[in-house]
Amino acid sequence: MRVPLSWLREYVDLPATETGRDVQAKLVGVGLEVETVEQLGADIKGPLVVGQVLTIEELEGFKKPIRFCTVDVGQANGTGEPQEIVCGARNFQVGDKVVVVLPGAELPGGFAIAARKTYGRTSHGMICSTDELGMGDDGTHGIIVLPPEHEAGTDAIELLELVDEVLDIAVTPDRGYCLSMRGIARETAIAYGLPLRDPALLDVPAPNANGFPVRVSDPIGCDRFTARTVSGLSPEARSPIWLQRRLQKAGMRPISLAVDVANYVMLELGQPLHTYDRSLVQGAIGVRRAQQGEQITTLDGVKRKLDAEDLVIVDDRGPIGLAGVMGGANTEIADHDADAGTTDVVVEAAHFDAITIARTARRHKLTSEASKRYERGVDPQATSAAAQRVVDLLVLLAGGTADEGVTEVIAPGAPRTISIPADHPDKVAGVAYGRETVVRRLQEVGCDVYGQDELVVTVPSWRPDLTDPNDLAEEVIRLEGYENLPSTLPKPPAGRGLTDRQRLHRRVGRALAGAGYVEALNYPFIGQAVLDQLGLDKDDPRRVTVELVNPLSDEEPSLRTTLLPGLLGALRRNDGRGSHDLALFETGLVFRPTGHEHKAVRLPVDRRPTDEEIAELTSALPRQPRRVAVVLAGAREQAGWWGKGTPATWADAIEAARAVAAEAGVELTVRADQHEPWHPGRCAALYAGDTLVGHAGELHPRVVKAMHLPERTCAMEIELDLIEQASTGAVQAPRISTFPVATQDVALVVDKTVPAAEVEKVLREGAGELLESLRLFDVYENAEQLGDGKKSLAYALRFRAGDRTLTVDEASAARDAAVALAAERTGAVLRGA
Repeated sequence: MRVPLSWLREYVDLPATETGRDVQAKLVGVGLEVETVEQLGADIKGPLVVGQVLTIEELEGFKKPIRFCTVDVGQANGTGEPQEIVCGARNFQVGDKVVVVLPGAELPGGFAIAARKTYGRTSHGMICSTDELGMGDDGTHGIIVLPPEHEAGTDAIELLELVDEVLDIAVTPDRGYCLSMRGIARETAIAYGLPLRDPALLDVPAPNANGFPVRVSDPIGCDRFTARTVSGLSPEARSPIWLQRRLQKAGMRPISLAVDVANYVMLELGQPLHTYDRSLVQGAIGVRRAQQGEQITTLDGVKRKLDAEDLVIVDDRGPIGLAGVMGGANTEIADHDADAGTTDVVVEAAHFDAITIARTARRHKLTSEASKRYERGVDPQATSAAAQRVVDLLVLLAGGTADEGVTEVIAPGAPRTISIPADHPDKVAGVAYGRETVVRRLQEVGCDVYGQDELVVTVPSWRPDLTDPNDLAEEVIRLEGYENLPSTLPKPPAGRGLTDRQRLHRRVGRALAGAGYVEALNYPFIGQAVLDQLGLDKDDPRRVTVELVNPLSDEEPSLRTTLLPGLLGALRRNDGRGSHDLALFETGLVFRPTGHEHKAVRLPVDRRPTDEEIAELTSALPRQPRRVAVVLAGAREQAGWWGKGTPATWADAIEAARAVAAEAGVELTVRADQHEPWHPGRCAALYAGDTLVGHAGELHPRVVKAMHLPERTCAMEIELDLIEQASTGAVQAPRISTFPVATQDVALVVDKTVPAAEVEKVLREGAGELLESLRLFDVYENAEQLGDGKKSLAYALRFRAGDRTLTVDEASAARDAAVALAAERTGAVLRGA
């Protein structure tokens, strides 16, 4: 909501010295989000005056039409002589009043004006358009043509209200009343402690039987409808400058007088209005639900197929407007340039159901200033005042006559009342406000308050967001100032810290961050297209997804079954922006349907659900395991003066999985596997005991190409819940021995089909308790030396005892036992034996 400070001052007597920044600070103090304060006209320097075009000479011989004009600017140029100006615009003629900037002036953007020779003539100034003055779009895309009553030489800066301050306020969905000058003025008056001149306090004639006929067949969708008629409008009447400028400052484009007046009153009071050309309305105006398949052409020229849930305005022909969203083209007001302008109008001011309007706007992908207000809540009591305000302005500005007939269709209703203990805001905020403060603050926002210890509060009609005691407490707290709340830390009871599972998740994140990975949090949404890019088979369980009823994007309508699409997308974006050495990780839930899900029960809100009801709700959910994944590309270690860098490989992805498992005290077993989207020859299956917990390795080249990833991109994904289940409890810290280590190296020749992990497992078992660590440091293949189908695996074994120094014989015996068991289980032979 854009709020011109000059307009705001009409409703609140702010001190003359108050600037937009001062008002911004006050409004922020009462909870409004004032994003910017725009200084309009701060960089405009005169002379900028009204001029009357005396002559126009068409210059020939140029690629575009050029006119040489003489313009009367009164005494503004110091001589009283006509000003000679070259201009290329075509939307003015001799006798028109225009805006002229004279030499020595400066326009927005630091554009200095001086006499200069152009197109063979000397131009002493410039005839201005709205864009050149920073006024915004007026719909003409040409020179500003002023009404004839303004004298030549008049200061145009003051006339056009070019100097002002505009507050740009981000209105949250619960504060819909602030989408109006009335609402912002109310908050300003409260913030300054000043009285408010409510623009909705108007004398409105009582409804009578002579009004325009209206039939409301859906009182739930439309609980209030006011109709007024104005006759005898001058088709040539135009919106005055002050009205156009207020619309422009508020971010709206002037269109025609009747439309501008409706928009102006909407900005002023927050009540959307619509004006119909009375001669185009056939029969009575009605409000009903649309018939499935009905059609209407809205004011934007689009033919729309209606849904049975849409609320529409109709006459005898059918729909003439999409209620609360946009009017129909068949009753559009004709502007003053039309051959036959509108002279009689019907003014509509109605209150529609917020949910109905919100759904209609989203269904038709049609957001308007009206729908934006209706779906946030409009004051139902303001319809009569808004209609009266439009009638008054049309009579004043277009010479019309207000018809005596007044139509009001009102569904029965009562004000909302809320009971609240007088000390409830004190308990919520932890501050002793006292009853007097609570009552005063609630009265300031428009509530009627009765009672002593137990207050009965009648909520004002313009605050549909106030529905329970906590809402009222929030009003008291925000007006007393959030900054005045004391800073107190909660005191949790003993024994209610993080769970073991939460600690594990945090340790995993710290371990990966310590290993050089950066956490990247992604949206949990995917589409079938990315699963195709990953090369998943048609029967892959990861293709069975949970579909969303209201997805944020039609391209990603499902919940993720794997973390890789989001991480690979983040890696691709960063690589495309120049970061080529990347290591990213994410922990989060994936969603795996079991096929046994059912429709969820609706839980009660007036009591705590029973354990059975919660269990029933839980059983309706898909399985949601927590997973951790990493992706790598580029260099794992940077090159520098210290030497060459190290590229990221599949081994780094496997090591990341080992680091995650180590945080739970679990040792992973690595086996060769084939699993999309990994490269068949560089894919490792990760096991915790006999349980498959995930995969790691280098991505398939087809996947890399399809997803536009860097070459040799690697990835790992494991299920953290399975790692947790495999854990034997708290991780035990290693016992540090003070005795020296004994190192023994062995090289074993085995068949190529024997996994190195299997040999390692057998060596650990055979070496016994004295083995401290074991590391594979070399893999060698040579058919001439080893034989066909053979490979050599070299291991470093470290032995240490906790209570003594090992002898050579003890270390050798442990090594020999390990080799013997490896020979028995895997057929290994000592190399060179």
